[in-house]
Amino acid sequence: MRKISIGNDIETKLQQFLSLPNKSKTIQNDKEMAQQINTSEASVYVGTYAKYNGGSIFGEWLNLSDYANKAEFYTACRDLHQDEEDPEFMFQDYENIPKGLIDESWISDNIFEVLEALEDMDETRKDAFLLWCDNGHYKLSESDINDLISDFDNDYIGEYDSEEDFAYEQVEQMDLPEFAKRYFDYESFARDLFCGDYWSESGHVFYNS
Repeated sequence: MRKISIGNDIETKLQQFLSLPNKSKTIQNDKEMAQQINTSEASVYVGTYAKYNGGSIFGEWLNLSDYANKAEFYTACRDLHQDEEDPEFMFQDYENIPKGLIDESWISDNIFEVLEALEDMDETRKDAFLLWCDNGHYKLSESDINDLISDFDNDYIGEYDSEEDFAYEQVEQMDLPEFAKRYFDYESFARDLFCGDYWSESGHVFYNS
Protein backbone atom coordinates (compact mmCIF):
# COMPACT_ATOMS: atom_id res chain seq x y z
CA MET A 1 0.00 0.00 0.00
CA ARG A 2 1.44 3.35 -1.05
CA LYS A 3 1.33 6.24 1.40
CA ILE A 4 0.51 9.68 0.03
CA SER A 5 0.06 13.06 1.62
CA ILE A 6 -3.46 14.34 2.02
CA GLY A 7 -4.34 17.39 -0.01
CA ASN A 8 -7.06 19.96 0.50
CA ASP A 9 -9.32 18.09 -1.95
CA ILE A 10 -9.52 15.03 0.32
CA GLU A 11 -10.14 17.15 3.42
CA THR A 12 -12.88 19.05 1.61
CA LYS A 13 -14.46 15.78 0.52
CA LEU A 14 -14.35 14.54 4.11
CA GLN A 15 -16.03 17.68 5.43
CA GLN A 16 -18.74 17.39 2.80
CA PHE A 17 -19.18 13.70 3.49
CA LEU A 18 -19.49 14.11 7.25
CA SER A 19 -22.47 16.37 6.65
CA LEU A 20 -24.25 13.68 4.62
CA PRO A 21 -26.64 11.08 6.09
CA ASN A 22 -25.25 7.61 6.61
CA LYS A 23 -25.85 5.13 3.78
CA SER A 24 -25.91 1.39 4.28
CA LYS A 25 -25.75 0.24 0.66
CA THR A 26 -22.80 -2.08 0.07
CA ILE A 27 -20.48 -1.48 -2.88
CA GLN A 28 -18.57 -4.34 -4.46
CA ASN A 29 -15.00 -3.24 -5.24
CA ASP A 30 -13.17 -6.51 -5.63
CA LYS A 31 -9.78 -6.11 -7.25
CA GLU A 32 -9.49 -7.61 -10.72
CA MET A 33 -6.20 -8.68 -12.24
CA ALA A 34 -5.35 -6.84 -15.45
CA GLN A 35 -4.03 -8.90 -18.33
CA GLN A 36 -0.27 -8.60 -18.11
CA ILE A 37 1.88 -7.89 -21.15
CA ASN A 38 5.41 -9.25 -21.12
CA THR A 39 7.04 -6.77 -23.48
CA SER A 40 10.34 -8.66 -23.44
CA GLU A 41 8.53 -11.42 -25.36
CA ALA A 42 6.81 -9.17 -27.91
CA SER A 43 6.58 -11.09 -31.17
CA VAL A 44 4.91 -10.91 -34.58
CA TYR A 45 3.95 -13.64 -37.06
CA VAL A 46 4.99 -12.21 -40.43
CA GLY A 47 3.46 -13.45 -43.66
CA THR A 48 2.63 -11.63 -46.87
CA TYR A 49 -0.60 -10.74 -48.60
CA ALA A 50 0.56 -12.38 -51.84
CA LYS A 51 1.09 -15.72 -50.13
CA TYR A 52 -2.14 -15.43 -48.15
CA ASN A 53 -4.18 -14.61 -51.24
CA GLY A 54 -2.55 -17.60 -52.93
CA GLY A 55 -3.69 -19.91 -50.14
CA SER A 56 -0.49 -19.97 -48.05
CA ILE A 57 0.03 -18.69 -44.52
CA PHE A 58 3.77 -19.28 -44.67
CA GLY A 59 5.68 -17.02 -42.33
CA GLU A 60 7.56 -17.04 -39.03
CA TRP A 61 7.32 -15.60 -35.55
CA LEU A 62 9.85 -12.78 -35.17
CA ASN A 63 10.81 -11.63 -31.67
CA LEU A 64 11.06 -7.85 -31.57
CA SER A 65 13.73 -8.01 -28.88
CA ASP A 66 16.08 -9.34 -31.58
CA TYR A 67 15.99 -5.99 -33.40
CA ALA A 68 17.15 -2.52 -32.39
CA ASN A 69 14.59 -0.60 -34.45
CA LYS A 70 11.88 -0.80 -37.07
CA ALA A 71 14.39 -0.73 -39.95
CA GLU A 72 16.14 -3.85 -38.65
CA PHE A 73 12.81 -5.58 -38.17
CA TYR A 74 11.72 -4.86 -41.75
CA THR A 75 15.07 -6.11 -43.04
CA ALA A 76 14.38 -9.41 -41.28
CA CYS A 77 10.88 -9.47 -42.79
CA ARG A 78 12.32 -9.00 -46.28
CA ASP A 79 14.90 -11.72 -45.70
CA LEU A 80 12.14 -14.08 -44.58
CA HIS A 81 10.17 -13.44 -47.77
CA GLN A 82 13.04 -12.92 -50.20
CA ASP A 83 11.21 -15.07 -52.77
CA GLU A 84 8.98 -12.01 -53.42
CA GLU A 85 10.39 -9.00 -55.24
CA ASP A 86 8.36 -6.43 -53.28
CA PRO A 87 6.61 -8.25 -50.42
CA GLU A 88 3.59 -6.64 -48.77
CA PHE A 89 3.93 -7.84 -45.21
CA MET A 90 0.95 -9.23 -43.37
CA PHE A 91 1.18 -9.32 -39.58
CA GLN A 92 -1.17 -12.24 -39.11
CA ASP A 93 -0.77 -12.51 -35.35
CA TYR A 94 1.15 -10.80 -32.54
CA GLU A 95 1.68 -11.26 -28.83
CA ASN A 96 2.71 -9.10 -25.85
CA ILE A 97 2.32 -5.84 -27.78
CA PRO A 98 0.08 -3.08 -26.35
CA LYS A 99 -2.90 -2.29 -28.53
CA GLY A 100 -2.56 0.62 -30.89
CA LEU A 101 1.02 -0.18 -31.88
CA ILE A 102 0.32 -2.75 -34.61
CA ASP A 103 -2.40 -4.11 -36.85
CA GLU A 104 -2.56 -6.52 -39.76
CA SER A 105 -0.82 -4.25 -42.27
CA TRP A 106 0.93 -1.64 -40.14
CA ILE A 107 3.39 -1.27 -37.29
CA SER A 108 4.06 1.96 -35.41
CA ASP A 109 7.24 3.92 -36.07
CA ASN A 110 7.86 4.27 -32.32
CA ILE A 111 7.00 0.71 -31.27
CA PHE A 112 10.57 -0.05 -30.22
CA GLU A 113 10.84 3.12 -28.12
CA VAL A 114 7.56 2.26 -26.37
CA LEU A 115 8.55 -1.35 -25.72
CA GLU A 116 11.92 -0.23 -24.34
CA ALA A 117 10.26 2.25 -21.97
CA LEU A 118 7.76 -0.37 -20.77
CA GLU A 119 10.55 -2.87 -20.23
CA ASP A 120 12.07 -0.53 -17.64
CA MET A 121 8.86 -0.62 -15.58
CA ASP A 122 7.96 -3.24 -13.01
CA GLU A 123 4.80 -5.24 -13.75
CA THR A 124 2.56 -3.24 -11.39
CA ARG A 125 3.57 0.13 -12.84
CA LYS A 126 3.36 -1.18 -16.41
CA ASP A 127 -0.17 -2.52 -15.88
CA ALA A 128 -1.23 0.79 -14.31
CA PHE A 129 0.31 2.78 -17.15
CA LEU A 130 -1.50 0.79 -19.85
CA LEU A 131 -4.81 1.10 -17.98
CA TRP A 132 -4.23 4.85 -17.71
CA CYS A 133 -3.51 5.09 -21.44
CA ASP A 134 -6.66 3.14 -22.32
CA ASN A 135 -8.93 5.15 -20.04
CA GLY A 136 -7.48 8.47 -21.18
CA HIS A 137 -7.61 7.41 -24.84
CA TYR A 138 -3.92 8.18 -25.26
CA LYS A 139 -2.42 6.76 -28.45
CA LEU A 140 0.94 5.14 -27.85
CA SER A 141 1.66 5.27 -31.58
CA GLU A 142 1.25 9.07 -31.77
CA SER A 143 2.39 10.42 -28.40
CA ASP A 144 5.90 10.92 -27.09
CA ILE A 145 6.42 8.05 -24.66
CA ASN A 146 8.44 10.15 -22.21
CA ASP A 147 5.73 12.82 -22.06
CA LEU A 148 3.11 10.13 -21.50
CA ILE A 149 5.06 8.57 -18.64
CA SER A 150 5.54 11.99 -17.02
CA ASP A 151 1.79 12.71 -17.18
CA PHE A 152 1.05 9.21 -15.88
CA ASP A 153 3.35 9.73 -12.88
CA ASN A 154 1.41 12.89 -12.02
CA ASP A 155 -1.90 11.02 -12.08
CA TYR A 156 -1.03 7.65 -10.55
CA ILE A 157 -1.55 7.29 -6.80
CA GLY A 158 -0.99 3.61 -6.14
CA GLU A 159 -2.40 0.10 -5.92
CA TYR A 160 -5.09 -0.78 -3.39
CA ASP A 161 -7.22 -3.80 -2.52
CA SER A 162 -10.38 -1.75 -3.12
CA GLU A 163 -11.68 1.80 -3.36
CA GLU A 164 -12.75 1.44 0.27
CA ASP A 165 -9.16 0.57 1.21
CA PHE A 166 -8.02 3.82 -0.43
CA ALA A 167 -10.66 5.78 1.51
CA TYR A 168 -9.65 4.06 4.74
CA GLU A 169 -6.03 5.15 4.26
CA GLN A 170 -7.06 8.75 3.73
CA VAL A 171 -9.15 8.79 6.91
CA GLU A 172 -6.36 7.14 8.92
CA GLN A 173 -4.02 9.99 7.99
CA MET A 174 -6.45 12.59 9.35
CA ASP A 175 -6.68 13.77 12.92
CA LEU A 176 -10.06 12.24 13.72
CA PRO A 177 -11.07 10.99 17.19
CA GLU A 178 -11.05 7.21 17.50
CA PHE A 179 -14.79 7.10 18.25
CA ALA A 180 -15.43 8.89 14.93
CA LYS A 181 -13.33 6.35 13.03
CA ARG A 182 -15.22 3.53 14.75
CA TYR A 183 -18.52 4.62 13.22
CA PHE A 184 -17.17 5.99 9.96
CA ASP A 185 -18.86 4.79 6.76
CA TYR A 186 -15.84 4.08 4.58
CA GLU A 187 -17.90 2.63 1.74
CA SER A 188 -19.94 5.78 1.30
CA PHE A 189 -16.86 8.00 1.62
CA ALA A 190 -15.12 5.94 -1.07
CA ARG A 191 -18.15 6.28 -3.32
CA ASP A 192 -18.02 10.04 -2.86
CA LEU A 193 -14.29 10.23 -3.61
CA PHE A 194 -14.59 8.20 -6.79
CA CYS A 195 -17.55 10.16 -8.12
CA GLY A 196 -15.27 12.91 -9.35
CA ASP A 197 -11.75 13.46 -8.10
CA TYR A 198 -10.43 9.91 -8.50
CA TRP A 199 -10.96 6.83 -10.62
CA SER A 200 -9.78 3.26 -10.31
CA GLU A 201 -9.48 0.07 -12.29
CA SER A 202 -8.10 -3.35 -11.40
CA GLY A 203 -6.94 -2.05 -8.02
CA HIS A 204 -5.05 0.98 -9.37
CA VAL A 205 -6.08 4.46 -8.23
CA PHE A 206 -5.57 7.64 -10.28
CA TYR A 207 -6.30 11.34 -10.03
CA ASN A 208 -9.06 12.41 -12.44
CA SER A 209 -6.94 15.08 -14.11
